[in-house]
Amino acid sequence: MGALNKIVKAFRLWFAIHGLLFLSPAVFAQYALTYQTNGSAITLTGYTGTPATVIVPNFVTCIGEFAFVGCASLTNVTILNGVTSIGEAAFDGCPSLTSVTMGANIASIGTNAFGFCPSLTSIAIPDTVTNVFYGAFAYCTSLTNVTIGTNVTSIGEDVFGRCTSLMNITIPNSVTSIGNYEFNSCSGLLNITIPNSVTNIGEGTFAFCTNLSSITIGANVKSIDDFAFESCFSLTNIVIPGGVTNIAGYAFTGCTAMTSVLFVGDAPGSGSTSFSLDNPNLTAYYLPGTIGWGAFSANTEVPAVLWNPSIQTTNANLGMRNNQFGFTIAGTASIPVVVETCTNLTSAQWTPIQSYTLTNGSVYFADPGWTNYPSRFYSIGFP
Repeated sequence: MGALNKIVKAFRLWFAIHGLLFLSPAVFAQYALTYQTNGSAITLTGYTGTPATVIVPNFVTCIGEFAFVGCASLTNVTILNGVTSIGEAAFDGCPSLTSVTMGANIASIGTNAFGFCPSLTSIAIPDTVTNVFYGAFAYCTSLTNVTIGTNVTSIGEDVFGRCTSLMNITIPNSVTSIGNYEFNSCSGLLNITIPNSVTNIGEGTFAFCTNLSSITIGANVKSIDDFAFESCFSLTNIVIPGGVTNIAGYAFTGCTAMTSVLFVGDAPGSGSTSFSLDNPNLTAYYLPGTIGWGAFSANTEVPAVLWNPSIQTTNANLGMRNNQFGFTIAGTASIPVVVETCTNLTSAQWTPIQSYTLTNGSVYFADPGWTNYPSRFYSIGFP
């Protein structure tokens, strides 16, 4: 016991010198942290005992590789502001870890840093982080809420793979690179917006996101890689921006519910398997003035149809009829359209209110609720 008391006294003195949280002898008896230093940086390398709640002190600059790997007793971690990096597999395979608070100076989160932590429910990646490496949160099956810092530029491969409880996530405009299989098998994911800063959707990025029903692709995406949306069973339609020049093989294979895809630009170079035959009801729609659709259809076996709806402003149906404001929409027969409204063109928050199919090349829209607004604006879009 004399040796233990000496250790406790030494730790008390050391923590007091650095202005850290005072810990009781009972806590020290439960666990102790171990460190290494190269003279200018201090790395937390591991622990002894059975820690449940860990506070990584301010004097630590790096949490080392495998520092807490497989720590079954660990439930809560607070990382203070001295830490600038979290090493490879630092908290990998901690089955009871439910809460992680990250300090304000972390710049990188290493490979598999929090992989296989099935009890972790939320994570906030600080704005100081620029890189999140391979598999950092893979197999965190209880993870429902993720906030990605506004300075993250690169998200590595498989970072959120198999996070089956993740329903929504916002990718900030700072991100320029999204790794392959990034959200692979995130079966709870419902919608995603890829910001304009991203130029490529990687291989298998959203493969087996079986409940993904809505995706917005940023205007600067240039290519969509192999298996990018494989087996997204709930995806019914998608808009491909004009900058996309290549869609690789099997990009949309297994998307059995998909019925329509709208291309904003010219026909992309597409492998014959980009839209496989398990999308038998799929139609590709293209805008006036774009080219390459004959070759596209021949290559993919997907019919291509001109999408050209317009509001008929000279038609007698424009305006008030039967105390309702309405207008006729005309275009290619059987194309899908949605009527959207907003009340303020400055904010331009458009809300869809009615979907149609131009069965005979036209349809009449009437808005019985127009009198409920001091002003209301209308547009037509792709469903």
